[in-house]
Amino acid sequence: MTPPVGDGGFARWLAARAGDELLALREKLGYEDPAGLRAAGDKRSHDLLVNELARGRPGDAVLSEEAAADDVAARRSADRVWIVDPLDGTREFAEPGRTDWAVHVALWSHQLGLEAGAVALPAQHRVLATDQPPAYPPLPDPGAAGELPRIRIAVSRTRPPDFLAGVVAELGAEPVPLGSAGAKIAAVVTGEVDAYLHAGGQYEWDSAAPVAVALATGLHASRIDGSTLSYNQVDPRLPDLLVCRRDLADRLLAAVARHARHTEEEVR
Repeated sequence: MTPPVGDGGFARWLAARAGDELLALREKLGYEDPAGLRAAGDKRSHDLLVNELARGRPGDAVLSEEAAADDVAARRSADRVWIVDPLDGTREFAEPGRTDWAVHVALWSHQLGLEAGAVALPAQHRVLATDQPPAYPPLPDPGAAGELPRIRIAVSRTRPPDFLAGVVAELGAEPVPLGSAGAKIAAVVTGEVDAYLHAGGQYEWDSAAPVAVALATGLHASRIDGSTLSYNQVDPRLPDLLVCRRDLADRLLAAVARHARHTEEEVR
């Protein structure tokens, strides 16, 4: 199948192709050896993505979670860098019935920053991408008494922020544990949750593609201190992230600032 010409369509095509391969691999190998399934999934998707990028975009650099080495100098000097996570949510990928895992494909350029991106959610049979940005998620309907429903915050199943309990209590929010970062941000994009809050460790490939889609949709995306997310850095670690509806950004950032500071003081 011939890939689309435009970068946004190409990102969508790549993510979907890798997602189809992962679904087939999951079906073939089953779940008796979770570690083997995770390793095979990482390799199969990485190989497909880098091979197709070499064919379709031979002049661009690639930053992949599964690359054996990262040529930082070449990547930093490149005009365009594809930032990919071949299998985001490997834990969930190897669990029967889990659908909260993803494939991330993003394009960063010196001129435009995050220029294109796609998040495939293969087990949910959907791809969200910047070439056809999803509609802005609808505001929740007020209840019978006119009150707004609780803010739903997607958080890590295994590593929620230390200050989450304080934020949830202050805002009367509802934490929603989900798997991969891509699945969490996709849930914000589609309106299944209102925000995604993470602190404590991530890398550029964890957020580049889903953030590109979220920004194209019109959502807020930043570090948890409100600063801009930066990509193609020397160190690809990008440890914290907030993605949410625009109307919630100020409240969430203020609550995070208060409770993150209190948590740090308690640790000291």
